[in-house]
Amino acid sequence: MPNWPSARDWLFSVKAFIASMLALWIALYMGLPRPYWAMATVYVVAHPLTGATRSKALYRVLGTLIGAAASVAFVPMLVNAPPLLMAVVALWAGALLYIALMDRTPRSYVFMLAAYTLALIALPAVDNPSGIFDVAIARSEEICIGIVCASVVGAVLFPTSVTAVLGDRTRKWMADATVWATDMLSANPQARATRHQSRHKLAADILALDQLISQLSYDTDTAGRVRAARELRGRMTMLLPVLSSLAAIVESMQAHRGVPEALAARMREVSDWIHAGAPAPAPVIGDLSGERRAGSGAAMATAIPADPTTPTTTGPQPASAPDAVDPRDADNWDTAMLTAATDRLQQMVALWQDCVSLCTAICRRDTGAYEPMAGWVPAFRRWEVGGARHYDHGMLLFSTGTIALGIFVMGMIWIWSGWADGAGAVALGAVACCFFAAADEPAPMIQTFFNANVVAVVMAMVLLFAVLPIAQNYELLVISFAIPFLGIGLLIAQPRFAPIGLALGVVTATDIGVQGAYSANFTSFFNGNIAGIAGILFALLWTLTVRPFGTQAAVRRLMRASWRDIADHANDGDPRQHTQRHTEFRARMLDRVSQLVPRLAASASEVSSDGFNEVRVELSTLALQRELPNLGPRQQHAVRRVLRSVAGYYEARLKGKLEAPPPALCTRLSRAQSLVRSPVALSALVEMHVSMFPPAVLPAPIPAKP
Repeated sequence: MPNWPSARDWLFSVKAFIASMLALWIALYMGLPRPYWAMATVYVVAHPLTGATRSKALYRVLGTLIGAAASVAFVPMLVNAPPLLMAVVALWAGALLYIALMDRTPRSYVFMLAAYTLALIALPAVDNPSGIFDVAIARSEEICIGIVCASVVGAVLFPTSVTAVLGDRTRKWMADATVWATDMLSANPQARATRHQSRHKLAADILALDQLISQLSYDTDTAGRVRAARELRGRMTMLLPVLSSLAAIVESMQAHRGVPEALAARMREVSDWIHAGAPAPAPVIGDLSGERRAGSGAAMATAIPADPTTPTTTGPQPASAPDAVDPRDADNWDTAMLTAATDRLQQMVALWQDCVSLCTAICRRDTGAYEPMAGWVPAFRRWEVGGARHYDHGMLLFSTGTIALGIFVMGMIWIWSGWADGAGAVALGAVACCFFAAADEPAPMIQTFFNANVVAVVMAMVLLFAVLPIAQNYELLVISFAIPFLGIGLLIAQPRFAPIGLALGVVTATDIGVQGAYSANFTSFFNGNIAGIAGILFALLWTLTVRPFGTQAAVRRLMRASWRDIADHANDGDPRQHTQRHTEFRARMLDRVSQLVPRLAASASEVSSDGFNEVRVELSTLALQRELPNLGPRQQHAVRRVLRSVAGYYEARLKGKLEAPPPALCTRLSRAQSLVRSPVALSALVEMHVSMFPPAVLPAPIPAKP
């Protein structure tokens, strides 16, 4: 069934068209040299959400002013040295683009726009460097007119609040998370097939929430609601590894001797509580390990039977399976897993409480003095997640460096060929490279941009040479533009078609080139547009040449960064001196997995690990480091041996020497589990085992001392 435009899409399209026509009229009235830039700018900054329009408007003003100022500074100085000018333009684009990719918020638009604005203003003006200041001022005025019109019309005519959309998105996320959580809590083997995809979807949705939260501060809202939204986002992120951990422990129990009835009853209770909307009071999990120790035989008699279809490939396969486990060791392992599962279930309940209460507070329609965080006490207080993020500086430098080199090569071809319209080719090529630089595989997007430009040229040609000659006044001009630009607005309103609609709107408005009087020249129109298309085509071919790899390379680099962090943190020094570092490490790992899982989902990767195993090993490593001062000397020695083995394994993986953890690590985990009495440390050791070994692999028997 086709996804027809909704009433909200039509409203946005009408508002964007009104704003564009208003901007065009004001620019014509003021006698600006390129009034069509005001019209095109409206479609650049227009967004269905009022707060998003405000943020894009502000950022576009700042980016334009920065790029215009750079044009005024560089063109008169370097106009007599064209290769040097092109080198400066390329380096400017690369440096600003690097900052934009580092930011990863809507604010990055400032730097991305400044990166290619220098090429757009400076290169066409090299034939008249004395007029660069007037060109920069006029360009800034035209863009500011478009921005003001888009902002005013968006805020006055039926504004759409970011808060409302954020509330809808968070409610949908909680509904999806409810399905995943209750499937997992049911211990239903048939539900496992969908858990992997559901987890990817939830992580991708969290990543999308970042944009809305950033735009929320530009809505007519309180700062408290923004803080509540960021707190909610953090807890949503933490909920994913906790749920993943509990699912892995339950699968290990099912593969071993079954899930104890006491734990199964608590899981059903939590599932019913979640389905009921998480009302107060929350379920009390209690200590279930005592029930297992009191009579393991009775507990096993009423346990959920092990599932014979449980897969044995959720983790890396060890080089050789450990020998049979002594029954006493098995009982200890059962108790340890029960302790870990209880701990994860308690964490899940606390996190779910926080998510529900924050979601309810954010979704309230109150404004003004309403303070969502007033009196709010979090139920989950175990982890402090800081604001650290993971950046792949090597990939960022490569991406921006190849873009800068491509712009320079385009510029040198223009200079050597003496092509009169070559400046337009370099400018649009720079736009195409910069606009899609954040993508792992920018070539398909540039291809779409190229196709949209070809369509836009055809549309502009029909309007310019067949329709506009009969438009004798402004009113007829508006009527002539109504049908094509209302359709373009509908495309922009739908996220999957927004890039196509944006390209059509901007390029069509620019190619028509509305002036105070009609003066169309087919030769000039043809030459200028062929230059722009040629520039985008060069950008496409250049990208295909220098970036033949894509999402798979990004996934590999993210996984290797996780291995490197685990190895470094397992070898960490005195944990009492690294509390703040541990907070940053944890935040960076969670941010890395939020980048990883959408890539895996989008690429249908065959990678067995989806990043959550590494997150759980990392969190367990940090928990053990933090708990070390509270352990006795023998326990510390056993835990440190485990940490050294974990570090050695991931260092070997980085060198390509190992694909699966060695049996010796399983033995050391067993030794530490038999000695440790701290519930936190014991849960972390169990977490390590179920994350690194398949469910059917039990702890190795502890050799008897001579």
